Amino acid sequence: MATNGRRQMVEDDEDIIDVDDSSLMNNQANYAWEEEYKRSWDVLQEDEHGSLAGVVNSLQQAAKRKRLLRDTDPIQRGIIRHLFIIIDLSKAMQEKDLRPSRLSLTFTYLEAFIAEFFDQNPISQIGLVGTKDGLAEKLTELSGNPTEHIRALKLKKFQETGGEPSLQNALEMARSSLVHVPAHGSREILVIMGSLTTTDPGNIHDTITQLTQDNIRASVIALAAEVQVLKVLTTQTKGTFGVAMNEGHYRDLLFEVIPPTAVTTTKTASNLVQMGFPSRSNDTAATLCACHGKLTLGGYICPRCNAKLCDIPTECDICTLTLVSSPLLARSYHHLFPVENFVEVAWKDASTTTQCFSCQKMFLSPHKISLQLQATTEAGSQPRRKAGSALNPGAGSSGSLTRR
Repeated sequence: MATNGRRQMVEDDEDIIDVDDSSLMNNQANYAWEEEYKRSWDVLQEDEHGSLAGVVNSLQQAAKRKRLLRDTDPIQRGIIRHLFIIIDLSKAMQEKDLRPSRLSLTFTYLEAFIAEFFDQNPISQIGLVGTKDGLAEKLTELSGNPTEHIRALKLKKFQETGGEPSLQNALEMARSSLVHVPAHGSREILVIMGSLTTTDPGNIHDTITQLTQDNIRASVIALAAEVQVLKVLTTQTKGTFGVAMNEGHYRDLLFEVIPPTAVTTTKTASNLVQMGFPSRSNDTAATLCACHGKLTLGGYICPRCNAKLCDIPTECDICTLTLVSSPLLARSYHHLFPVENFVEVAWKDASTTTQCFSCQKMFLSPHKISLQLQATTEAGSQPRRKAGSALNPGAGSSGSLTRR
């Protein structure tokens, strides 16, 4: 009787522990980096060949197609853009809720963002501003040279972070540069904020009001949580606000800034914008450039004042003429009349199409795709031999293979 009573008490304790553990697991909130891998095996199913490679590829392609879906309405957009990116370099960026850390992931994504931004907006310009220790530092001026911005990011990537950011100082620094750009180009600010606090010397709402009066559009990507002052900033300046939930969502929020925004009706319209097409200069001797005041070899000659500048697109520092090239102008034109989104069809509906219309690459038939998947499955299912092979059974740790 005593044994049965003790056994019953143990079973009751186990039941209590199981109930508490299950309720604790149900009520416990997951971290951001755990959401992507939460029971990820439930959505995977083997294909007809018993392989997971095809399923994983299809999931990746579906996610990629979802990101590529865009608005294809032919509306007026500002293809000449001036964008300042404000980067939080405070101590909060060392948090590791985004792997490997918020700062490292931000610099990695920004390098890809800058390259893609200038690929889709070749006549636009970007500037970088960093903020930490209650101060703001201009990393790069407004420029259309992606190499300059990527070089500045790589130099800043391994420098020490610290203190608290100053959102007001960073916004004022970006505003002082954007207020002088021509009215026919858009004025935009993108804030990447990892801290929940900001150390400002004055009333930040006065700065937000000034941004609204100067027609500067501010968007924010928060890495920690929604902050009221950031929400007010985006609401009053007609920008966008988002909180990154994981690494993939962070990248999606960042790359949503790349397509140019629609032109509002309240903005001052410019019927014609005067532009110049400079000629390439191949000097044998170094001459002074008008943009940096340095001795350089080569450059571009302004057709109006004959001043030499290092890169295009840019604005001539002497006569303020916008300098572009015809290929850059043509590449920006596709935003006004975007291509329709691709529609996925079955092989039986596309039997007459054998190659891509754009790049002329031949499509693989369903039979060849099945053979490739089958070969991949067979290669992955073959058992690995130990160090001692049939040709040399003496090699290896133990003679598991014997000669008959």
